[in-house]
Amino acid sequence: MRLVQLFTRSAVAVLVLSALAGCGQKDAGTQGPGGAMPPPEVAVVTVAPEKLTLIAELPGRLEATRTAQVRARVPGIVLKRVFREGSEVKAGDVLFRIDAAPFKAVYDNAQAALSKAEANLAQANLKAQRYQPLVKTNAISKQEYDDVLTAQKQTAADVASAKAAMETARLNLGYATVKAPISGRIGRAQVTEGALVGQGEATLLATIQQLDPINVTLTQSSTDFLRLQYAMANGRLQHAGKGNARVTLITDDGRVYPHSGKLLFSDLSVDESTGAITMRAEFANPNRFLLPGMYARAQLEQAVDEQAITVPQQAVQRTSEGASVLLVGAGDKVAEQPIKTAGAQNEKWIVSQGLKAGDRVIVEGFQKAKAGATVKPMPWHAAAPADQKSKPN
Repeated sequence: MRLVQLFTRSAVAVLVLSALAGCGQKDAGTQGPGGAMPPPEVAVVTVAPEKLTLIAELPGRLEATRTAQVRARVPGIVLKRVFREGSEVKAGDVLFRIDAAPFKAVYDNAQAALSKAEANLAQANLKAQRYQPLVKTNAISKQEYDDVLTAQKQTAADVASAKAAMETARLNLGYATVKAPISGRIGRAQVTEGALVGQGEATLLATIQQLDPINVTLTQSSTDFLRLQYAMANGRLQHAGKGNARVTLITDDGRVYPHSGKLLFSDLSVDESTGAITMRAEFANPNRFLLPGMYARAQLEQAVDEQAITVPQQAVQRTSEGASVLLVGAGDKVAEQPIKTAGAQNEKWIVSQGLKAGDRVIVEGFQKAKAGATVKPMPWHAAAPADQKSKPN
């Protein structure tokens, strides 16, 4: 019996020692040479210059291409409003009718005065014709003939004055019918039938705005504008060109407007109060979706960088001392590299200083990578957009 117990204890001891030896071999197999842990894996991108169109996102307000205030040019009582508020009108359409009776009377009076002046002129011309041969034979005095010529000129002047008065009366009679000066969308009427307008001032009757195309007025800081100008003057950037530069509009609700626009002009002066430069772009607005006064943001193509250096935004670390990235250098060792950025675009930072072609920048695995440590670099792949992930293969 004692022999059996001794044999059992010996067998258990052998099994325990074998298990411990196996664990030791397993742990040794997971360690590197000399018992060290293998280098951690990090995801890196290799910097490569690329052609990049630099886009500035600028704030702005929508404005009508043309705005006309319809005003009463003659005094009178409004008899009728012809248009429908909020509708589209064409240039020359009748909008209001003002009582034209007083102006018709003035016009008729001016017409009669003109007829009388023309009759007097005809009589003076005939008298001058009869007196001309008489003065040559001394049948009448030279003074009498001069008086006839003077009267002829006076009646001619009366005719010219009567014509001017008649033209003024005709214009006032025409102004009693108020017409649209431009084509566009007309707003609400500022007066109603029976209102007295034009009495001492040109009363505002309505406003017409041309909405297709529509303009957006943008502002850009003079600092950013100068930086672009210097870069283009030094040859580092190429001008996108006014004729080729696209402008994309983003409405206040964050949606991209389907029609692209074109830049019309940049102001030649800087606003002293804001330090900004004003620019204007034009967009098609066939459905009248855009309205004057709306706030919008515009993405404006301003320059082209043929050798742009970019890195994913998550690769850049920012501290109080500035921006930096972690590089994988010779021997796969990690080094911290300070950089300077010149804006963001397409979820990437544009790097102006600190990086060159061929640099390997760590994008993922910062918690495993410390300056001076050895890592195992692996290619980084950008995650697919959410809408693409949800699509079936």
